[in-house]
Amino acid sequence: MTVYLRSLETAVPPTILVQPEARAVFAAQPGLTRLGSRLVNTCFDSAAIDTRHTAVKELTTDSRAQDPQFFDPATGLLLSPSTKVRNDIFATEATKLFIEAAQKALDACPGVDVLDVTHLITVSCTGFFNPGPDYKIVRALGLNPAVQRYHLGFMGCYAAFPALRAAKSFCEADPEAVVLVVCAELCSLHVRTSNDPDTIMGSALFADGAAAAVVTARDIPGEPALLQLDHFETVLTPVGEESMAWNIGDEGFEMVLGNYVPHIIDDHIIGALEPLLSRDGSLHGLRYGDIQHWAIHPGGRSILDKVQSRLELSDEQLVPARETLRNFGNMSSATVLFVIKHILDLPAAGEDRDGKDVPAVNPGAERICSMAFGPGLTVETALFTRLPVRRAAAAAETPDAETAGADPARPVSVRA
Repeated sequence: MTVYLRSLETAVPPTILVQPEARAVFAAQPGLTRLGSRLVNTCFDSAAIDTRHTAVKELTTDSRAQDPQFFDPATGLLLSPSTKVRNDIFATEATKLFIEAAQKALDACPGVDVLDVTHLITVSCTGFFNPGPDYKIVRALGLNPAVQRYHLGFMGCYAAFPALRAAKSFCEADPEAVVLVVCAELCSLHVRTSNDPDTIMGSALFADGAAAAVVTARDIPGEPALLQLDHFETVLTPVGEESMAWNIGDEGFEMVLGNYVPHIIDDHIIGALEPLLSRDGSLHGLRYGDIQHWAIHPGGRSILDKVQSRLELSDEQLVPARETLRNFGNMSSATVLFVIKHILDLPAAGEDRDGKDVPAVNPGAERICSMAFGPGLTVETALFTRLPVRRAAAAAETPDAETAGADPARPVSVRA
C-alpha cells in the first residue's frame, strides 16, 4: 500500500517581527543584568533570523491597545501576562491559523471533497482548549461530523512526524481513508524578558505559523501527488533529557533549550539515522549519497551547523532549512513542514525554474530525508519520495501562503 501526500500548504499571522528591532526591545528591558544584556544581543544576532511572524498584535509600533498585556509601546516595556491570558489568545488566534491552513490544503487538492476527509489530526504544543482545534476545523470547513479526530498535544518540535506517521497508518488500514493533518503553533505567546539563557534563546528563535497536508492512498486521476510517504523512525538519545524541555509556568510556558543540545545532536545524529539509511547502503538500500534533499528542522543555527558538518551535507542541501529559519524562525511542529514545502517548490530534476523540461542526469523521483528534534531528546526521522510530476511553474501560480494577509514591503515590528 503506497500512501501519498497530496497537498502541503502553510499559513502565518500578518504581524512581522524584524529581528534587529526585536533585539533592541529585549536588550533595553530594565531588569536585565549586564550579562543578560550581552546574552540578548548575542542570541538575537547569532540566530540567523531576519523576520518572524507573531499572533500577538500588540507587538507592533502602531499598537493602540487600551490596556496592553504583552508590550507597552509608550514605555518600551515587555509585560508579563498570566498563563491564562496567553492561553485565551491561543484559543482565538490559533483557531484562525488551524482553519486557514486546513482550508488551503483542501483547496490545493481539488480531487478531494471536504466530505471525503475521514480522519483529522491536529498538532500543537503552545496552548490548550476544548472543544479544541479539531472541533473548530470540522465546524468551520464543513467536514463530516463523524470524521475521526485526534489531537497530538505538547510533543514539541518533532510532532509533525508522529502526525504524518499516524496518517500513513490510517491509510494503510483503510485504502479509502483521507487524512487531514494540521499543525499550528503560537510560540511567541510565551516570550518574556529574563536573564535566563534558555529563556533568552527562546525569545530570539521562536515564532508562529501553521502547516497542513492531505494524506491518502486513493488514486485521484489527473491530480498528481507531491510526495510518497516511505518510512518513519523514532530514536531517543541516551542523554539530553534535561537539555530540552517545555514546562507550564504561571506566566506562560517555559522553554528549556540548553546550549549543549547541538553537541548532543552532533554526537548522536548518525545513530538516529541508522534505522533509515547507512553509509554502506545496507539498510533500506540507501546510502547518504542517494538522498537529494535534506529537510532538517531548523531548531537553531548551531543545530543546522552541526547536522551539516556531521552528515557532510552541501550548502545547497541546507538552503531549505536555513531559509525557513531566516524568514520564519522556529515555529515548533509546523517548521519542518515549511522546510519540506520549500523543497517541493524547487524545480525538480529535469526542470528549469520555469517548469520547462531540460536535460537531467537523474530525472524522475527524488529522495528526501527529513528529521526534527524535540524534548527528550527525541529525534524523529522520515524518508519521502518526491514524485516527478510537480511543476515549479504550477507552484509559482499559487500565492505564497506565508505572505497571505501581510504586506512584506511594510513589515510591522516591535520597537524600543
